[in-house]
Amino acid sequence: MSSLSRTASLKQRTQIVGSPRAVASPRITRKSWNSGPVLIGVVIGLVVSFFLAVGLRYLYVLPSLTQAFHDDSVSHLNDSGNSCDVFDGNWVLDYRYPLYNASECPFVEQGFNCLENGRMDKGYLKWRWKPKNCDIPRFNVMSILEMFRNRRIVFVGDSMSRTQWESLICMLMTGVEDKRSVYEVNGSKITKQIRFLGVRFSSFNFTIEFYRSVFLVQHSWAPKRGPKRVRSTLKLDELDDISDEWINTDVLIFNSGQWWVPGKLFGTGCYFQIGNSLKLGMSIGTAFRTALGTWSSWVDTMINPNRTRVFFRTFEPSHWSGDETLRLCNMTSQPLSETEGKDSSPFSDTVFDVVKNMAVPVTVLHITPLSAFRRDAHVGIWSDKPNMSDCSHWCLPGVPDIWNEILFHLLPGFKDASSE
Repeated sequence: MSSLSRTASLKQRTQIVGSPRAVASPRITRKSWNSGPVLIGVVIGLVVSFFLAVGLRYLYVLPSLTQAFHDDSVSHLNDSGNSCDVFDGNWVLDYRYPLYNASECPFVEQGFNCLENGRMDKGYLKWRWKPKNCDIPRFNVMSILEMFRNRRIVFVGDSMSRTQWESLICMLMTGVEDKRSVYEVNGSKITKQIRFLGVRFSSFNFTIEFYRSVFLVQHSWAPKRGPKRVRSTLKLDELDDISDEWINTDVLIFNSGQWWVPGKLFGTGCYFQIGNSLKLGMSIGTAFRTALGTWSSWVDTMINPNRTRVFFRTFEPSHWSGDETLRLCNMTSQPLSETEGKDSSPFSDTVFDVVKNMAVPVTVLHITPLSAFRRDAHVGIWSDKPNMSDCSHWCLPGVPDIWNEILFHLLPGFKDASSE
């Protein structure tokens, strides 16, 4: 990733003031002897005045120059991707957003197109993420289209991954003149039931694909002679059987976490398995870490880091109120001023712990904190099923667009196709 640095030098010119050389008289008179102390006193006074002036200059002038230099240096250092934490910032109003019209993009699910589903307020569309010490470059669709030319971009994960996938396609379609040149490779409709979706940008010869793998590891039927409560298992030591399809990609973005909850596991009779052994007492946190260990081993073994740039996006906070038995979706009209404790997650922490020990470099898209502010941007009651509130998924356009803008920001080091 490119970094910017600036070296500043402060040049000071010193003006040397000299005095004519005194010619000593071969004869010292009483008069000249008496004038000596006066001259010495004058010289000492000049020297003292000089140092006082320099001291005052240092006290009042140089500190401000030093501060200005320091501020300038910090500013330019923070423009570097190496020194700026793009995930630490706040949301600011920007009326140049949104980046696209969901109704003009055929790849947005009906359930995520909130405006078309009756949402009247549009304020949630006008927010941009601003890191504290730098800026995320404005989305440049033509640059991204050229960067992706002859490439293969793959998303792997749950419905949150599919939402980001849809967002990316719609963002890039704004730069394509012939919209018919962008199509789903199998003619499939965008739905949550399909395990594979691939959209091809034929004018630029690249595809953006989505593979539905909510746990990343293999979901299997219950073993024989197991307890009746066990209807299925997650084989924590085996990656999903469609994982071969994820190899030989140029950009690979994973996510997982939303399905690792009791209701979607134990509540459906799904328990954990390693080898032939059931792990009925294993906690969800331990199982998630074990699964990510399997995922990391697969990445280190199967992925060529000279070709593939790997990302893992952290947990996306939901904004439900109440308890598990009575979940309420109380949305706000604008971003929260505080994250209400949703800026961290054990799932996100586990991702960081696992990734730091991997051989293949993995960039963590730590979107948990920035998404925690956006109680206003969920689907709410504006889905294709208005009788069911949704404080988990996000409206499109919306927050997932920002995830993609950060993804673009972290991709400048992407190798040119001609270099392969």
